[in-house]
Amino acid sequence: MKKKGIISSFLVRLKFSAMMALNGVTSNLLRTFLTVLGIAIGVAAVVSLMGIGEGARRAVVAQFESLGQNVIIIKANFNEYNFATNEAAELKERVEGIEYTTPVVYTIDSTTKSKKIAMRWRRNDFSLEVLGVNNNYPAIRDHKLMSGNFFTSLHVKQNAPVVVLGYNVAKSFLNGRSPVGHIMKIAGINYRIVGVMAPKGEGNGDGIDDKVIIPYTSAMRISGTKDITEIWAKSNSSKDADFAMLQLGRIFTRKIKGTTINPNKGTDGVDGGTTGEGGVDVPAPPIENPGEPENPENPKEENIFTKGEEPITITSLNQMVEQADQANRVMSLLLGGIAAVSLLVGGIGIMNIMLVAVTERTGEIGVRRALGAKQEDLLIQFLLEAIYVSIIGCLVGVIMGAFAIDLASKYGLDAVISSQSIKIAIGVALSSGLLFGVYPAINASSLPPVEALKRS
Repeated sequence: MKKKGIISSFLVRLKFSAMMALNGVTSNLLRTFLTVLGIAIGVAAVVSLMGIGEGARRAVVAQFESLGQNVIIIKANFNEYNFATNEAAELKERVEGIEYTTPVVYTIDSTTKSKKIAMRWRRNDFSLEVLGVNNNYPAIRDHKLMSGNFFTSLHVKQNAPVVVLGYNVAKSFLNGRSPVGHIMKIAGINYRIVGVMAPKGEGNGDGIDDKVIIPYTSAMRISGTKDITEIWAKSNSSKDADFAMLQLGRIFTRKIKGTTINPNKGTDGVDGGTTGEGGVDVPAPPIENPGEPENPENPKEENIFTKGEEPITITSLNQMVEQADQANRVMSLLLGGIAAVSLLVGGIGIMNIMLVAVTERTGEIGVRRALGAKQEDLLIQFLLEAIYVSIIGCLVGVIMGAFAIDLASKYGLDAVISSQSIKIAIGVALSSGLLFGVYPAINASSLPPVEALKRS
C-alpha cells in the first residue's frame, strides 16, 4: 500500500513538472523558435546529406548489379595480346565453377576507327555502338528479352547477319511496335532483327539499351579483325566465382609469364593471336636472355611487365559491387558526421537558452522550493523543457530534410530518405538536448529556496 502511494505521488509530481516544462517552453515563443530552428537545421542537414550519400550508393550498386551477378571479366590490357576465338569455350571446360562464357568484341569501324557503326533503318541513317557476343549473353548478364528471341550458337558459327536490339533502339522503330522480323543495314550489310532486349534503365547495363547486339563472329567481320581482347564468364554462385577467379589467375599467370611483345608484329607466341589456334594450355615461349637488361636503343621488343601494369586483368563484378558499396557507405557516414556538427551547435544553443531561463526564473524556482518542490522535481522540469525543444526540432528537421531530398531528386541527384539517417539524426538531437540540458537543470535544482527568493 505504501509502495503504491509512493508511485502515485511520483506520477502526480511528474505530471505537474511536465505541465510546468510545457508552460516554460510556450511562455517565450520567439526564444523557443530560435532554439528549435537550430536543432531542425542540424537534423535536416544530417537527413539530406546522408540521403544523398545513400542514393549515390544505391545508384552505383544498381549499375554494377545490372551487369549481372557472379560475372567475371577477363580483359587484355595491351593491343598486342589477344585471346584465341576458342579460348572462352576452353575456359568453361577447364575452370570449375564457370557456367557460361562468351568472347566479347567491341565493334570499331575499320575506316573511321569510330566505336559507332553506320546503320540504316528504312530511309533513316544513324550510328550506334555494336556489341559482339555469343548466344550466352542473356544468361551471363541476367538480361531478359522483351520480344523475339536471342540468336543461337548456330548463328554464331555461321557468322549469320542477325541482330538483337537494345530497348531504346527498338522503341525508336515503328513507333514503339516490335520490329522483330524486319531488316536493317549495319555497315552496309542487311541484318534481320530477331529480338528486342528488355529495358535495363538509364545508366545501367553499360548502356545496353542504346546498343545493338550481333554474333561476335559477325562483329569481327565488320571490324576487319580477328582480335578478341575480352572474355566474360559467369558462375552459379559468389563462392564459385571466387574459386574460378583463383583458377583463372593461375592459368593466365603461367601462360603470360616471360612473354615478350613486339609492337610492330603483335603478340610473340601467345595463344596463336590472330590465327585463332591454341587454347589456354599453350605455354608462353621462354625469353632467350632472361638475365639481359632491356636495350633502350632497341625498344621494339620489351617484356610485358615493363609497361607498369598486368597484361591481363581478371575482375569479379561481385567484388566491385562490395567495394563500391563499402566506399559509398563510408562517404554517407562522413557526410552525416559533417552535418552532425550543426546538431552540436544546436545543442549548445539549448544549453545557453536554458541557462538564461534559469536566471530569469529564479523567483519561480524559489517559490516552488518553498512550497515543497523537491530537487528532483526541478531537475525533471528543466530536462523536460530541453527534451521538448529537441523533439519539436527533430520533427521539423525531418520534414525539412525530406523536402530537401525531394528537391535534390527533381534536379537529377540520386537521393533517398534513409531510415538510418533519420534514426541517427533523431538520436543525436535528443542526446544533445538531454546532455546540454543537464547542466542548466542541475543549476536550477540546486538553488536553495532562500537564495532563489533573494535573487528574484
